Amino acid sequence: MTNLHQDQPHRGLPLRDQSVRDQWTRVKSRLRISVGEDIYSSWFARMDLESVQDECVFMTVPTVFLRSWIQSHYTDRVLSCWQAELPEVKRVSVTVRSAMRAAAPAKEAAPAVDVRRPDRPAQELRVSASAPVSASHDALGGSPLDPRLTFSSFVMGRSNTLAHAAARQVAEGRRGDPVMFNPLYIHAGVGLGKTHLLQAVTWAGNSSPDRKVLYLTAEKFMYGFVAALKAQNSLAFKEALRGIDVLIIDDLQFLQGKTIQSEFCHTLNALIDAGRQVVVASDRPPSDLESLDDRVRSRLAGGLVVEMGSLGEELRLEILRSRVTAARVHHAGFEVPEPVLDYLAKAITHNGRDLEGAVNRLLAHSKLNAQPVTLEMAEREVRDLVRPQEPKRVKIEDIQRVVARQYNVSRSDLLSSRRTANVVRPRQVAMYLSKVLTLRSLPEIGRRFGGRDHTTVLHAVRKIEALVGKDHSLADEVELLKRQLQD
Repeated sequence: MTNLHQDQPHRGLPLRDQSVRDQWTRVKSRLRISVGEDIYSSWFARMDLESVQDECVFMTVPTVFLRSWIQSHYTDRVLSCWQAELPEVKRVSVTVRSAMRAAAPAKEAAPAVDVRRPDRPAQELRVSASAPVSASHDALGGSPLDPRLTFSSFVMGRSNTLAHAAARQVAEGRRGDPVMFNPLYIHAGVGLGKTHLLQAVTWAGNSSPDRKVLYLTAEKFMYGFVAALKAQNSLAFKEALRGIDVLIIDDLQFLQGKTIQSEFCHTLNALIDAGRQVVVASDRPPSDLESLDDRVRSRLAGGLVVEMGSLGEELRLEILRSRVTAARVHHAGFEVPEPVLDYLAKAITHNGRDLEGAVNRLLAHSKLNAQPVTLEMAEREVRDLVRPQEPKRVKIEDIQRVVARQYNVSRSDLLSSRRTANVVRPRQVAMYLSKVLTLRSLPEIGRRFGGRDHTTVLHAVRKIEALVGKDHSLADEVELLKRQLQD
């Protein structure tokens, strides 16, 4: 946590007032418990209190982006934490502090090119047990790292063993070693551990002094490139990226803009051709990233593509145990009985973030109300995280992928104008399933199949409906496809 700035001008009670400092400390503790360690580290670790005046609390953050994000997503949460200490507080004000008022500069040379946000203090360091690695990564201009997301805290199960093994292989490599698979592409749904693995690779890789490992979100990559264009130093930006030993890009599905995608493609090719490692994560496989250029998708698909599957009940239980153990580091008396863990593992099935949120809620309730965790309390506190077992929401892209695999054709064949028999029937089956399993209209389905007219879709639907009633083999195929898509 950054220290409070004693030398800032204040507009109310000064921070020298011990009671104000104590209140701020308690507010931070409440906020940490309320949002969880991950979110707290990402968005609030660098927020400082400036002053308290009348009914308003004035706080500062180092960047415009942080201010905007907190104002958009967490204003009410911050306000409620303050009101628990000072009921008279009616609003909070978050402003951007200048570089002059930011953390004291460290005595490290700045890199030739900095791909960070320009309004971030150039030498600001995150204080943690992994400070040397974090400082090194910050100097490269990387996205913020969570010190908890390491290999030692990653919980393994059947759904993520291959992804974990591939990530470890990348992390343990040395400069000059032959690259086994490049790029490494990991895809999974929300909250299944992609970011954890990517940051674990970054922490482990940067612990070696002869290696430069850079972790960037797609948003950070886009911002860095646009900022470099505005500053007319895009060439230096490109050279800085291409000097990295391991480039890690998270949430690639958010990469937008033809110019930026083209630059990413050039960077990808340059690094791979130079024998440097590239690791990418997304929420879908390369073939389903329709907004990306075909050349980028082809290059991504040419490496090792690994899917991280959904979390089984045993893995969910292990994740819960690990989160409770981690919470005890700061809250020694925190205990969750085994029946409660069993209930949470069975009831919360969607992703790991829901599991972590459940543990945070139990911790908050137990600490703030001084009550032990019970099964009744758990059922009450996490009821909104227990989602009904609704039928899986099927996407047209999923249908196209599964049908293409079943009939041994490519997805591009289904979207093409080809009218050979081995393509027409799979295309009609895919259109039929799109109508039966999704809520999309006929015109929308037609657009998703290469811009076809809605009458073409209607003809395909009626054709397959008629054939299913007569052709038992086709009926079995369609039922099999439905089960694959809905399981």
